[in-house]
Amino acid sequence: ADGCTDSTREVVGRFSDDRIRLFDLAKAPYYGYANRNVALREARGRIIAYAAHDDLLLPDHLALIGQLIDSSGAAWGYSRPLWVTTDGIIVPYCTNLTLSDELSAFFMRNMIPAVCVAHTRSALEAAGYWPEDVAAAADWALWKKMLGMNGRHLAYLPQPTSLHFSADWKQSRYSGMPEVETLARIAESARWWPPVLRHPPVREPEQATLWRAIEKGGAAMLADLRAASEAVIDRIAWSAIRDLQPALNAASAAKEQAEAHAEILRQELGSARARAEAAARLEAEKAEALRQELLAAEQRADAAARQQEANIEVLRQELLAAVQKADAAARRAEHAASELMAAKRRIQNLKASASWRVTAPLRELFRFARKLRLIST
Repeated sequence: ADGCTDSTREVVGRFSDDRIRLFDLAKAPYYGYANRNVALREARGRIIAYAAHDDLLLPDHLALIGQLIDSSGAAWGYSRPLWVTTDGIIVPYCTNLTLSDELSAFFMRNMIPAVCVAHTRSALEAAGYWPEDVAAAADWALWKKMLGMNGRHLAYLPQPTSLHFSADWKQSRYSGMPEVETLARIAESARWWPPVLRHPPVREPEQATLWRAIEKGGAAMLADLRAASEAVIDRIAWSAIRDLQPALNAASAAKEQAEAHAEILRQELGSARARAEAAARLEAEKAEALRQELLAAEQRADAAARQQEANIEVLRQELLAAVQKADAAARRAEHAASELMAAKRRIQNLKASASWRVTAPLRELFRFARKLRLIST
């Protein structure tokens, strides 16, 4: 007992069988995995099975699961799970871990309730008992370790031997299992769903309702329960073959046709995109050519403007030089005129002077002598 606060002690105390022992232990961390190991280390049997407090073992569970381990030689085995929804619908679970792909899926996600499992004590000892340092799913961790140590060799009993209910803490009608939900949805709408797989509780836990049904029905009820489970699996399998698979085939054909059409559309789209890109590139090339032409024209215009400015500057410099030359010539002419006037004034002054009059006969004589030289030559 992992810190039990209910009537477990009183119930166990009613039995006088020495094989039944109560380990009344204080609450251990998490789901009490450490307390489970306390009890398991005291186990004397060769085969170990589990009875969860909120699940039900069918009367022949231990006999059948023990026979499975003995006959198969496996160290770990399980029987087909029967999941019970919170409203009393029993659904058979179809996982067959002897199939390699199903076993690989099991190593990714747990789908086998611990109540369905049995294993040898030697396998438990070799695996090191239940891990005590995990917060949840220690059973799954232990199963995987056991299977890994035994080359994944296991035994499977397709016959159900227990009922697994949704734990209160899960707050789920389907135990949080999508496959259970799918089967329950089928049960809700299928008129063929066997009545023995429907036991809705009325103002009591679903476990109590199922337990009374098993007590009342006895062996016949167990046979009906197992036959109904097989019938449900057969019916669903046949429906899949008869209805679902053709529908899937048609859907697959439609999907292939749609994919082919989509591929054609993708190719057309790719072609259109390529043409659009080519046209865009051509337009871009044209635009670039126009831009280059415009740039060249602008450059030519700039060059012409610069040349015009240079020509104007040359003309301006030539005009400036001409003006400067004209100014210089005007200044020289003005200076020459000034010198001429000065010379005239000097001549006039000379002619008006007494010396000019005194030397007049000499000048006449000089001119006469020059004429004589000219005549003689």
